[in-house]
Amino acid sequence: MAGGGIAPSSGRKQYPGKLTARVLITCIVAATGGLIFGYDLGVSGGVTSMDSFLKQFFPAVYQKESSIKPSDDQYCKFDSQTLTLFTSSLYLAALVACVFASTITRVCGRRLTMILGGVLFLAGALVNAFANAVWMLYVGRLLLGFGIGCANQQSVPIYVSETAPSEYRGALNMMFQLSITIGILAAGVLNYFFAEIKGGWGWRLSLGGAAVPAIIIIVGALFLPDTPNSLVQRGKHEEAKAQLLKLRGVPNVDEEFNDLVAASEASKLVKHPWVSLLSRKYRPQLVFAIGIPAFQQLTGMNVITFYAPVLFKTMGFGSSASLMSAVITNLVNALATFVSILTVDKVGRRKLFLQGGCQMLLMQVAVGIAMAVKFGVSGNPGKLTLGFAVPLVLLICVYVAGFAWSWGPLGWLVPSEIFPLEVRSAAQAINVSVNMIFTFAIAQVFTAMLCHMKFGLFFFFSVCVVVMSIFIYKLLPETKGVPIEEMHTVWENHPYWRKYVVKDEGIAMGKGKGGQSA
Repeated sequence: MAGGGIAPSSGRKQYPGKLTARVLITCIVAATGGLIFGYDLGVSGGVTSMDSFLKQFFPAVYQKESSIKPSDDQYCKFDSQTLTLFTSSLYLAALVACVFASTITRVCGRRLTMILGGVLFLAGALVNAFANAVWMLYVGRLLLGFGIGCANQQSVPIYVSETAPSEYRGALNMMFQLSITIGILAAGVLNYFFAEIKGGWGWRLSLGGAAVPAIIIIVGALFLPDTPNSLVQRGKHEEAKAQLLKLRGVPNVDEEFNDLVAASEASKLVKHPWVSLLSRKYRPQLVFAIGIPAFQQLTGMNVITFYAPVLFKTMGFGSSASLMSAVITNLVNALATFVSILTVDKVGRRKLFLQGGCQMLLMQVAVGIAMAVKFGVSGNPGKLTLGFAVPLVLLICVYVAGFAWSWGPLGWLVPSEIFPLEVRSAAQAINVSVNMIFTFAIAQVFTAMLCHMKFGLFFFFSVCVVVMSIFIYKLLPETKGVPIEEMHTVWENHPYWRKYVVKDEGIAMGKGKGGQSA
């Protein structure tokens, strides 16, 4: 079977519109929602490597870690399901929240859902900052998870994709991923400095710092307009057209507006979007709603993001050195995201997916070999020299860069742009739910996997990268420059997916403008 890189050569519309200051500012403000997710990703691993935090809430882990000698098995020093539950519990809450948020988003709009998510995240940050018992930590994590499920995952990527002109959609949507990486970097830097505070309360500042990005998204969302798509879906046609004129910066948006109205009318015919998603005509979207978020977590990147300080500490770095190494990789993550922003609407989604996959594969194999040579199966590295530590950090940085300009941002961009309006909220909920399920699983079992699989953990993720790269090469069509409401054309022209969609589309198109589009 041929690869999946066929883009539609005909039937694709190009709506008039410019990259206006209003679009740019609106998308940047909305994308700052990524800060709350990024900050949480970065802060949890750093805090769980702080001795003062472990001593107060997880004394058994602290005692185990402090009693292990350099000659002992370093792979298992942090193996604790109670400790990993602190990190992973958030993603169970996000999983529950995103299901309810899909209904809120469809009925009340993207903007209100973002505000609600920011408020919940702020509450979680405050509970964690003032925690005096483990149960308070878990309550705080659950509130953070509800916030992320509502604001970050359900609303922001769709908001940006619906607001941006099609030719700039990729770059503007990746502002969301850039915000995530900035949040991760900020958390890493703060962890490094707060860990040095005497008295052992620096972890409170790290966890409480999550209140800052929460306030940013709350205040930002208060000044954001709702998207034309969402306004049309809720029957506010005049307001939607006025908003579309402001966003596009041209005197006539009738064609795009009429297509939005037609898509909205078609969406009203779908009374049960969750059930409709299982129908044959939505098979491509359902496959990618499940496949892309699952594979994004199986790249192994969240192992680096969650537990970079723990991982580096396992590799023999000291406490401060491990936090600094995590800051370095987080900085690479943020900088490499700019590569994707600058290239995604020029080279396309598929090429970035495949190039990043090759880069991650090579680096994971190299790190696995280095760990096998130095640590073996005993987990005893002996004396860790600078000649080993520096190249290891460099290999991980190259791996992080590969993720940062491929599966990182594209894992959010592609799902947000391929779903038709009638099933968009439900499909995005499935996309986020799968992401949260796999994020929870990876976060929960990582330390146990490291303990039992040892250096083989890196080879495990490298095999996953091979599988996901084949998945992209064979099944994903190119979507750059295609208006969201015209996205059905990429499936019609794909050598594999057209057998699922062409027949249904022909029936729908025969109904005229009010017909149901996919």
